Amino acid sequence: MTHSHPHSHSLSFGPSSLDPLPAKIVVGLLAAIGVAVIAGAVWLWPSRQHVDIPMPYQNAAGGAVSTQRGHVLSSGLGDCGSPSASQVLTTAPRPAAAGAGRCVLTLVAIDSGPNAGANTLLEFSPGPGQPQLAAGDHIRVIRAVDAQGTTTYAFYDFERGWPLIALALAFAVVIVAVARWRGLLALVGIVVAFLVLVVFLLPALRDGAPAVPAALVASAAILYAVIYLAHGVSLRTSAALLGTLSSLLLAAGLSWAAIDLAHLTGLSDEQNAQVAAYLGNVSISGLLLAGFIIGSLGVLNDVTVTQASTVFELAHLGENTSRRAIFLGAIRVGRDHIASTVYTLVLAYAGSSLPLLLLFSVANRSLSDVLISESVAIELVRSAVGGIGLALSVPLTTAIAAVLAKPSGVSDVPATPAGSRHTRT
Repeated sequence: MTHSHPHSHSLSFGPSSLDPLPAKIVVGLLAAIGVAVIAGAVWLWPSRQHVDIPMPYQNAAGGAVSTQRGHVLSSGLGDCGSPSASQVLTTAPRPAAAGAGRCVLTLVAIDSGPNAGANTLLEFSPGPGQPQLAAGDHIRVIRAVDAQGTTTYAFYDFERGWPLIALALAFAVVIVAVARWRGLLALVGIVVAFLVLVVFLLPALRDGAPAVPAALVASAAILYAVIYLAHGVSLRTSAALLGTLSSLLLAAGLSWAAIDLAHLTGLSDEQNAQVAAYLGNVSISGLLLAGFIIGSLGVLNDVTVTQASTVFELAHLGENTSRRAIFLGAIRVGRDHIASTVYTLVLAYAGSSLPLLLLFSVANRSLSDVLISESVAIELVRSAVGGIGLALSVPLTTAIAAVLAKPSGVSDVPATPAGSRHTRT
């Protein structure tokens, strides 16, 4: 009597199985890019050479401006030209001579620094652009000491420390409450990103380092940190990271070509003009390009992580589904993501330029003049480059993830040839 027993082969369900060769290639590429980033950081590391403080930001002695806390005791109209204006006061301020015009006189109590406990009198010409101070307002005042040792004070800004701390804490609490451990790691990633900008990129640009390599090294370092911290170390996130890095390189090339093609100088921006005036070794067009590259990180990261996750989920759920079908399904999701993110990107840039657009509207300028002006052209180019990089990141990341993710239900063990059976008599 003959009994036949077909071999049973368990199928790979659960998390998608992974082909070893594509996985090794992706990990190898990321390792090579990581080594290149470290080498680039060593090459471009800022020397932290001494840089003179620009005139608008230095005190009478050429040092950094120091600010102190204060709060408004009273504010109202009075005669301009009080001899007590800006002085350190321990008694009531002296009145000005009549007929010198009317000014807003604000008596401020100094709450910190060497003159804490004293007062000072601030004078403002009434009109637009002047701070509107009221009794009880907490402000920052600039303390300056001239060559003769005379101390004077001037208004600097409102005190925003505690409101900003409260908002930051609320932001952190909500993110951690909703996203739990991932949210906390994402916050750590934000801290790392700012450290890279403050410790490496800004000093490197200040030292005159080439903007494109410096921005790419900083961007890549930020991406390695934030993606792996927020989403964990896995081939899914590695696919997203490789897709983001590839898209970032494309966006950098597009930004360089667009800035050159449109003859953007960046000098229409007041801050850029000040950098050109006081930091002559810094390339303004390079600074503009670095801003384009850094600005594209967030939106690229958002899209690539979503695409990689979509591919791996489709591979996990789609039993015996081909990679081509998974790729096409993820691309359909990506098209919706592109459509929603592109107009979000453009509207965000339009919102940041709203005051400028308002000025153009009241100046009765033609639409063509408005669009070709550098201030608007910069935002148009930024939107176009960001949109192109965003669109290209979808097929790039989807293809990388589709190669890595093996559809669930596909066996890793070679199937037994049809009709092959072990027999036992």
